[in-house]
Parts: sequence; structure tokens; C-alpha cells
Amino acid sequence: MFRHLLVPTDGSDLSDGTIRRAVSYARETGATITFLHVLANLAMPPQASIYGDPVLLDPAVVERFSQAERAYATALLDRARAMAEEAGVRCDTAVGDHPVVYEAIIEAASRHGCDLIFMASHGRRGLAGLLLGSETQQVLTHTDLPVLVFRRPVAAEAGSDPELQPAPAAPAS
Repeated sequence: MFRHLLVPTDGSDLSDGTIRRAVSYARETGATITFLHVLANLAMPPQASIYGDPVLLDPAVVERFSQAERAYATALLDRARAMAEEAGVRCDTAVGDHPVVYEAIIEAASRHGCDLIFMASHGRRGLAGLLLGSETQQVLTHTDLPVLVFRRPVAAEAGSDPELQPAPAAPAS
């Protein structure tokens, strides 16, 4: 049985549903979870530049974006940690800082000694899949670890899966 899960999160509703499912799985099996958020990177990897030269941005803009992205990562990971702790699941959090998301996921799994990557797939196909890419597909293609892919149930697209619904807001006091 799998003992240490890596659960990447991007903050989407599907990703939140994946966290809930991973926490449930870990509670049932006694596994530990490492939650991961990979920071968005404004600097494109050299092979991604279509014009040959990297795109240069104002360093002040890059710094403000980086600070905002780190704050976002902290909030996401704190929320995931709270879900796990509430369920009595041992967990840790990590932030990946790599220009290629799927590589950051694979490296984090190795660095943290994970034996299963438990991640979401948005199921993009056609042009959207080509343009936006699929980090899940890249992870599946490039890792030696098992990958459990959580897909949005068809019923959830109509809003009927409570696992994927946002948590209700606390009443105002």
C-alpha cells in the first residue's frame, strides 16, 4: 500500500476536491501527505521562447508578482494542511520553484520520498489541451512513480458532487 502521497494543488475547485479525496484515502490507509504548490514563473524556460530571445520584464513587476504568488501558495497550503489535520492525517507542505511545473512535481516527489503522486486532471482536450498543456499528462509520461489521477465526475459538471463544491462561508458575526 502507498505510504506517502504527493498532492500538487493549483487552487482550482478540482484541485480542492482532489485534496479532499487524498485526505480521505490517507486517513483510511494511514498514509502521510506532502501538499505541493508550484509557483508560477514569469520567466519562460529558454526552449519556450518562440522568438529566440527570452522575454524581459520589469524586475519590480516580477518581484511584486513573486510576493503575491508566494502569499497565494501559503494560503493554499495552509488550507490543505488544515483539512488533513482535521482528519487526523499527518502532512507536510512544500513550494516548488521551477519553470517547468511537471518537473517540479516529479522532483518534489523524489525529494520527499513519496511513493504515489495523487493529482487532478482537468481533462482538457483538443485545442485547449494543446495550448494549455496537461501537467498531469507530462507527469504520467516522465515519472517512474505511480500516479493516481482524479478526474471530475461527469455528475460534478452539473454541480451535483458535494466533494467538489466549495465549502460554505462562515456566517458573519
